Amino acid sequence: MIKEQLIDGFQNAPHRSLYHALGLTDEELARPLIGIVSSYNEIVPGHTNLDKICDAVKLGVAMAGGTPIMFPAITVCDGIAMGHKGMKYSLVTRDLIADSTEAMVLAHGFDGLVMLPNCDKNVPGLLMAAARLNIPTVFVSGGPMLAGRVGGKKRSLSSMFEAVGAYNAGKIDDEKLSEFEKKVCPTCGSCSGMYTANSMNCLTEVLGMGLRGNGTIPAVYSARIELAKHAGMQVMELVRKNIRPRDIMTASAFKNAITADMALGCSTNSMLHLPAIANECGLPFNLDEVNEISEKTPNLCHLAPAGPTYMEDLNEAGGVYAVLKELDTLGLLDTSVLTCTGKTLKENISTAQNLDTSVIRSVDNPFGKTGGIAVLKGNLAPNGCVVKRSAVAEEMLVHEGPAKVFDSEEECISAIYGGKIQKGDVVVIRYEGPAGGPGMREMLSPTSAIAGMGLDKDVALITDGRFSGATRGASIGHVSPEAVSGGPIAYVQDGDIIAIDIPNYKIEWKISCEEFEKRKEKTVLKKKEVTGYLRRYREQVSSADKGAIINRF
Repeated sequence: MIKEQLIDGFQNAPHRSLYHALGLTDEELARPLIGIVSSYNEIVPGHTNLDKICDAVKLGVAMAGGTPIMFPAITVCDGIAMGHKGMKYSLVTRDLIADSTEAMVLAHGFDGLVMLPNCDKNVPGLLMAAARLNIPTVFVSGGPMLAGRVGGKKRSLSSMFEAVGAYNAGKIDDEKLSEFEKKVCPTCGSCSGMYTANSMNCLTEVLGMGLRGNGTIPAVYSARIELAKHAGMQVMELVRKNIRPRDIMTASAFKNAITADMALGCSTNSMLHLPAIANECGLPFNLDEVNEISEKTPNLCHLAPAGPTYMEDLNEAGGVYAVLKELDTLGLLDTSVLTCTGKTLKENISTAQNLDTSVIRSVDNPFGKTGGIAVLKGNLAPNGCVVKRSAVAEEMLVHEGPAKVFDSEEECISAIYGGKIQKGDVVVIRYEGPAGGPGMREMLSPTSAIAGMGLDKDVALITDGRFSGATRGASIGHVSPEAVSGGPIAYVQDGDIIAIDIPNYKIEWKISCEEFEKRKEKTVLKKKEVTGYLRRYREQVSSADKGAIINRF
């Protein structure tokens, strides 16, 4: 199509003149044109190495007979945006990334694509674009950061946020806080735990859109450059065979991704992103299936924040493929699915080995018999809410306590640092959902403050917003319907008793039907004043249980 519409024939001489203005030769125009969607920038630590990744990909494309042409994609650093207005602009960029990539590709007619993402909404945004555009595509991320070291122990960004809570509680001094600040993020790359960025990069391997090691090879390793070259070469193979994203991202591939998510202990944000990507593939995504898969999938990894291991450890233990090999011994995967290697998943994982059972537990000795994520339902969340079960302390899996209610993250943070949260409380933060926020902010600051103050085994936190993958504890997000839509969470008051039962997937607000109806009559729902993109986003976005998506097929 590209040759007919943009290059071949006398009628396309104006187009060719503009290609020549780029310095492209006739020989280069005779080859397939491969778009390199680079998310390089100088503000996001996970993206500052993508210029080198891009150069390697371009070399790989050229080596395999293609003509690489780079164009950019945006991204937001969730860590820098955390805890202030900037976080409203994180999730919303997922759709901007998908839309702008669609515009660039269709305006300029590429034969294939190599996507270069790394951080939180950047990965799913480009996966959404790949599904929507459906031309041969390979993903290669910038790779994870190496873990930092403080006091002889490995640390990560979540350690830094928790250190702030510890400092506020008088548990550490200025000098120790400064040491954390200087050491927890020692290299470029996506933050070193199983947070959202690394979760999605690992799931890109499972979905079949990234080559082996895409989710785990550290950003600073030379193997990451080699991987980028191979990605550039491989997209040319996909172009020749006309293998497209929707040939790869099938219903079975998404079930594989949910299964791997459970085993890896991924971020709860995957329960927003997988539905959104599936939507672009024209596939249904039923949140109820998550618990069904979780019930039969063992949790094999406890990477930070759930445990003391990091992405570099997972890489050395055999990576995502080693986890998949373990799961395949139980017959939990459809290994017949096609991948971007041109081979099936079964072929891809045939040589994988679990090299460290302290990092990747065997299926006979898992961290938990059920998966890392649970979807809870009940009268507080009729359409569901999500918790990272693998990062919840044993004593908090079942909890009942009085509500402390806040209408914004800022109000909650002030109360936490003011010593107003007590053991046993159930903290409720509302009006932070996709439309209510708008933008569905992550709540790493309050959860880390609670953990840093030593209350993570005594206090639960519930919100119609969402949590960072760096969050640990009984942190329950994505409450649907959200407050601004008149969901039950809008009517909770201080002192109401909320019961959480994660093993049985339940959340109950202990209130009579009569009292609930009275509150509905008296309560005026709050709608924040916003302008610009956030206003447009608020009017179009779906609820969290549907993936907080804009275009729902």
